[in-house]
This record gives sequence, C-alpha cells and structure tokens, in this order.
Amino acid sequence: MNKKVLTTLEYDKIKAQLQDFLATPVGRQEADQLQPETDVTVINAWLQETADGVLIDRLKGGIPLAKLADITPHLKRLKINASLSATELSELSTVLRNTNAIAHFFEQMADEAIGDSLQVLPEQAANLATLPTLTQQIEIAIDATGRINDEASFDLKAIRGKITGNEQAVKTKMQGYTRGKTAQYLSDPIVTIRADRYVLPVKAEYRSQFGGVVHDQSQTGQTLYIEPQAVVELNNKLSELRVKEQAEEQRVLQELSAALAPYTEEIARNVAILGHFDFVNAKARLAARLDAMQPVVDPENHVALQQAWHPLLDKNVAVANDIVLGEDYKAIIITGPNTGGKTITIKTLGLLQLMAQSGLFITTKRSSTVGVFHEVFADIGDEQSIEQSLSTFSSHMANIVSMLERIDDRSLVIFDELGAGTDPAEGAALAIAILDKVASLGAYVIATTHYPELKLYGYNRPETLNASMVFDVETLKPTYQFLMGVPGQSNALAIAKRLGFGDDVIGAATALTDESDQDLNQMIADLVAQREAVKQHDAELTQQLKATAEQSEALAAKEAQLERDRARIVLDAKNEANHIVAATKKQAEQLISEIRKERLNAGQQTGQLSEQALQAKKAALDKLRQNDSLEKNKVLQKAKRAKQLAAGDEIVVQSYGQQGTLVKRHSNGQWEVEMGILKMLVDEDDIVKTEATTKAQKTKQKKKQQKIVKTTTAGGSARVSARSSLDLRGVRYEAALTELDRYLDQAVLANLGAVEIIHGKGTGALRKGVTEFLRSDRRVKSFRFANANAGGDGATIAELA
Repeated sequence: MNKKVLTTLEYDKIKAQLQDFLATPVGRQEADQLQPETDVTVINAWLQETADGVLIDRLKGGIPLAKLADITPHLKRLKINASLSATELSELSTVLRNTNAIAHFFEQMADEAIGDSLQVLPEQAANLATLPTLTQQIEIAIDATGRINDEASFDLKAIRGKITGNEQAVKTKMQGYTRGKTAQYLSDPIVTIRADRYVLPVKAEYRSQFGGVVHDQSQTGQTLYIEPQAVVELNNKLSELRVKEQAEEQRVLQELSAALAPYTEEIARNVAILGHFDFVNAKARLAARLDAMQPVVDPENHVALQQAWHPLLDKNVAVANDIVLGEDYKAIIITGPNTGGKTITIKTLGLLQLMAQSGLFITTKRSSTVGVFHEVFADIGDEQSIEQSLSTFSSHMANIVSMLERIDDRSLVIFDELGAGTDPAEGAALAIAILDKVASLGAYVIATTHYPELKLYGYNRPETLNASMVFDVETLKPTYQFLMGVPGQSNALAIAKRLGFGDDVIGAATALTDESDQDLNQMIADLVAQREAVKQHDAELTQQLKATAEQSEALAAKEAQLERDRARIVLDAKNEANHIVAATKKQAEQLISEIRKERLNAGQQTGQLSEQALQAKKAALDKLRQNDSLEKNKVLQKAKRAKQLAAGDEIVVQSYGQQGTLVKRHSNGQWEVEMGILKMLVDEDDIVKTEATTKAQKTKQKKKQQKIVKTTTAGGSARVSARSSLDLRGVRYEAALTELDRYLDQAVLANLGAVEIIHGKGTGALRKGVTEFLRSDRRVKSFRFANANAGGDGATIAELA
C-alpha cells in the first residue's frame, strides 16, 4: 500500500491511538509496523484475533498482561554465555511470571462458556513455554526490585547473618563513644560512614584521644572522620565479609544465567507471543473506544458500509451514512454544495477500508462488508507546491498522472473535486475523461465534483451512480446526509433568495440560467420528493407489518391458552367424577361384603343375590370411573401428538421463517436443525411441523392401528383359550372370589368340561367361600374335592354345565 494514501486518509492517526493501550516493547513495535494487508486469509485471521480480544476485554477486562521491559539485549548476552545482573534477571523473571499467568488464564477460560467462542488466541497461547521450575528458582533468588534475596543460597544467607552480627557489634562499640566523657571530643555525637567504614566526627584538636585511622575531614579542617583503633579490627572483619558476600552474589547470578541460557529461544518466543497479545488487547480497546464493529470481508470487493461514520469524529456528533460500492456499480459521483460533507464521506470510505484490511474493527452501527483492495489511491485537499512552482490544478494533475500508471482492477481510487482549479468547461471535460480512463482500467472509484456535466455522467455511463449530500434550503445548513441515486441539486438561487435578494435579481439570474440546468434541478427535486415518499410509505408498511405480526402472535398465544384451559377443565371434571365414583364404589363393596357374609353365614341358596350378580354390579360401578391419564384424555393427547417431533421431520423455524430438517434432540431440550448449509440449535417452542410431515405421520399412525387390529383378530382364538386350573393360594378372600368369577367365564368360553380350583387348606375360610360360590353358580354342574393323591381337600374339581 502506497504511503501517500496512508497520510492523506490520516491512517497514522488511527495507529497513534493504539499506542494509548500498549504495555510492551514488542506490542508497540507491532503497532508501528502495522500496514493494510491484501491477503484475504490474513485479513480474516487478524479480524478474528481482534474479535477474540474484544470478547475477552468485555467479559474478562482484557488479557492480564504486565508491563514488560525490553529483554532482547539480555537474551543476546545469554546466548554468548554472559552473566546477567540482578536487575536483568528480575526483568526476565517478570516475563516468565507473566507467561505462566497468561497460560493459566487461557486454561481457565477453556473450562468456561467463553472458551467455546474464542477462535484464534487460545491456539496461540498453547505455544507459550511456561518453564515453571526455572521461574520459581529465579523468584526465590531475586525479588521484583532486582535485589538478591538471602534465600538465593545457603552460603549467602550465612554470610549476611555474620555481616549483620558484625555491624551490630561495630555500631554498639561506636555508639559508646557518642555518650559519656568522650562525647565532648566530637563535633556531633553521631556515627557515620566513610569509605564503607564506620567513623566518628572528631574535633581536630582531639585527634589523639581516639587513635586509629583518619578517613576524611570537613572542608574547614575543623572536623576529622576517624575510625577509632578499637574498632579497626571489627571493620576489617566486616569488609572481608562484604567481599565474600559480593563473590557469593556473583556466583548466584552466574548460576541463574547458566540455567536460563538453554531456553533463550523459548523465552524469545514467549516475548513475541506476549507482545502480540498486547497488540490484540490494544486493537480490542480501540474498538471499544470507537464503538466499532467487526466487518465481513468480501473478496469480490462488494463494499456495503451500513451507518458508517469517520472514526476520528465524535460518534455522538458525526452523521452516519450508508455507502455501497462494487456490486451493482463501480463508480459513485457525489455532487453538492461546499461544507456539505462530501470530502468527509469519501475519506470515511477510504479510511474504514484501510482499517479493515489492517485487522481493525470499523465504525459502523450495523454489520457491514468491506473489500480487499491491493492499492488505494486518493487525491484530496490542496496539493499546491511552492517549492516545485506548481499551482493547485497542476499539482492535482501530476498526482493523478502518477496514480493512473499504477491503477488496476483491484484498486480503489478516491477523487476530491476532480478537475477543479481551471476553466469550468475544460475542467468538466477533463474530469469525464479521467473517470472514463479509470473505468477502462477496471478500478473502483468515488469522486466529488461541482460540475453539473458530471451529474449527467452518472446517468450515461454503465456501472456508475450519482449521489449527493442533502442541503436544507430552509435553514441554509447542510445535513451531512449521504443520498445515493440522486445527484446534488443546485441551491444557489434559492439560498440567494432566502438571504434577501429581490425578485428582480433572482429573476434575471434565472433567465440567464441554462434551461437544461433548470430542468435538471427540477428532475432532481422530483427524485428527492419521490424518495422521501417511498421512505415514508416503507416506514408505514413496516409499522403495519410489525403490528400484524404482534397481533398474530397474541392470537396464537390466546388460542393455545384456550386449548390448555379447555383440557384442564375436562380433566378437573373427570377427577371430580372419579372421586364420586370412588366413594360410591367403596360403599358398594362394603355392602356386597356384608351381604356375602350374611348369605354364607345363613347358608341360604335362594332368594338372595347371586355372586355373579354382585360382581356384575361391581363391574358396572368400575366402568363409571373416568380415566384422567394422558393416554385416554383425547384433548391432551391430540395436543401432544400435534407437537411431537422426531429426527428427519420437515419443520419451519418460526423466528427465522425458514424451512429445515430436524437432525437430533439435545439433552437441554433444544433441537439441532439443518437449514441449507447451516446447522443451528433451536428451542422446541420455536419449531412447527410442516403440513407434509403432519400428514405423513397421520398416515403412518393409521397403518399402525390397522396392523394392530389385524393382529388382534388373528390372535382372537388364542385369547379365548384358558388354563385347566386356577391357583388361589395366597390371594385375599374378596380378590380370590373375583378372580374365580373371571376364571369361570374364560373356562366356559374355552369349552372346558372340568376345571381345578386350588385353594389350599389353611384355616378353611377360602375353601368354604369357594364351595359356597360354586354351589350358587349356574355355570357349575357339580363339584367335589380332588383325590387324596392330587391335593385332597386343598383343591376342588368343578364340572361345568
């Protein structure tokens, strides 16, 4: 990308804003070197990085990077086996600690919901070499300020312990001189240090009172700094310990440097990754500052900026406009008055295109599309050059000539006031010729002009569109609104009239105006009026459609609620009926039990209700019970079948109004739906079966029912068969007699001549009840106890009539 256009479109000002958010030398270097890219794969990767960064910044406050020093020289020294200082090792330790923190940060996010949304950055974080053992070793040895800790080695800790002890001894000895009789010989009763040794400020005339060594004197010579003879030996010992301390510290630094040397490549890679994360953080935070959005990159160069504004303007003041180029037309000619916003509009297109190709989000209010241009050329502003003795017109022409030599079908060309600065007739002709030349080269172009001839150019040339900036004649102020499809209207006479010129002047000017110009202005005015009418009609239709949709949803909700209420009322009524039947049945069973007991006790066989009649009445009571389960509740069952879904069903997703196919149901209740090449998860309540699927399921259900009927008919002979014996052992008295009654029905239907009822011996109550039942039953011709070897009186053989 040529550097001139970057300056012209103020691309560097956008890059400068990135510097406000950078914390590492590598990040700042990457921002300095940022340039628009022409490879669509790289552009998309950069934009996805920014998208990941925006998501992390919004949910986590950004990638937690520390402020890092430039450790490149340190790594070079390690490669030649040099020993680093404590400060240099501390800076390296900061990098290693931050590496561990960032790696852990991305590991934690992988376990959270945000981890599924990140596309690029986690993979880059996986390349970080954490080196935990080495990091801990340096942290133990050196603190964040670059001081070597006592724990760096056992010997260092021991030496420093001795130093502390000797210093205390020296201080105690020296402080003895500052008190008592000797204090009178001192200029000040203090202990100080000269040449790393403890000394006393002694008056010159009392030098002989202390002996020892003089290390310094005051400027006047009245005070001598003397190390008393009594502490010379202690200070000598202290000096020896300090030499040992320095030697041990140097050994620790050499040891740590040697441990780091094999990992210089890994550390350098960590520095690069952390610096890149710093750069991504900056891009994300710039997007937040500008309230920018991620664009879609179209390799076919179909540009569609929706509600875009210039990123260097205050978003609360700037007017947002739609700018579309590349799909239906490759050239836009913008006309309109000065200060109307033409220049800022074309700059917005150029700068947002450069930002998108740099992996930066763009300032649009809705999702927008950008192209991939190999070159962007711009001729904007006053190009006058005093040094080269070029006028404004000459300078513009020289710039355009150099552009034409490099333009191709992957270029975006921006002209501001094309052909201005010379005779209007010749300037207009030259502007048309330049536009035709750019069109012949296949480039995309957006140009501003004052020439009325170029208004007709937009109608006469293929793939060319007129546009304008709206001007409010009533207020005499520009609106800065970009209007595509309509050329700019000349407002000079209208403005002059509103400013107070008389009708005579305005009339004379109108008479001098070319009739074709007046017709063109009238045509433009009609187009503007028609456009406003269409916009208003479209807004009304949109409002009506919205109201209709809301009413439809409300009616559907009410209908569903009514269906649920009706089913609930029916269910409640059945439950109430069941309670009544249950109470009645309980009373009937109690009555039957009492009658049966009285009959058995009295031994009467006639004039009483038969056991079969009693059981028949009980069965009639059972039939009164209403089944409130879903299987027998036709209303609820119908509602459930209407909603029942299965994989493979053709359905409609209501919120999108799109038809698709069900793939599978997920555990969270959502369905995976395939719509064309897209697969997505949709709530079950948002899914409606198509008429074809409903009809197919009804046909399948009908066939299934027919199959069941056939199977039942074919197996009818099997059901009328019955066993030749009935075992009632362990069954309670009432239940046993009910079971015996049913069994005799089955035996009669199966044409059995004799059956065996096994009742056991026990207390004899069940045996007695069975005997009484058989005696009163018309289906039984005779009965007797079984043979002794076949159960004796524990079983009864009944001959059926």
